[in-house]
Amino acid sequence: METMTLEEIKKYLPHRYPFLLIDRVVSFEADRRIVALKNVTANEPFFQGHFPHFAVMPGVLIVEAMAQAAALLSLRSLGHENDGRSVYYFVGIDGARFKRPVVPGDQLEIEVEQLRLARGVGKFKAAARVDGTVVSEAELLCALRPID
Repeated sequence: METMTLEEIKKYLPHRYPFLLIDRVVSFEADRRIVALKNVTANEPFFQGHFPHFAVMPGVLIVEAMAQAAALLSLRSLGHENDGRSVYYFVGIDGARFKRPVVPGDQLEIEVEQLRLARGVGKFKAAARVDGTVVSEAELLCALRPID
């Protein structure tokens, strides 16, 4: 099992601050599974408005973090570093569930399992956990496509 630093992650994903939502990869098995971390801090720009009286990480950003982990799993498995000529799009979501709020100080552990890959479209089972408890889960579809 391999790991990845933030600098290695940036070789594959085009996202940058404030939208890069993966800080580290703690486990990577090509074409199979990835476990990534997102440290949720009080300095996240979205907390200013979501919600000023009770800071909660937006569910759509938790799903986006899971999609970024799925993209990283596929792109690293393919050896496809970010070349600026293609994008790994998030194209579908099924069965998304949110079980508890994610707040500043939490560390999201994002586990993504590749279910299948055909014609450049991958299907993934994803779960985000805080302290071992599932906070969100979904099945994701992502596709590698050239930039037109």
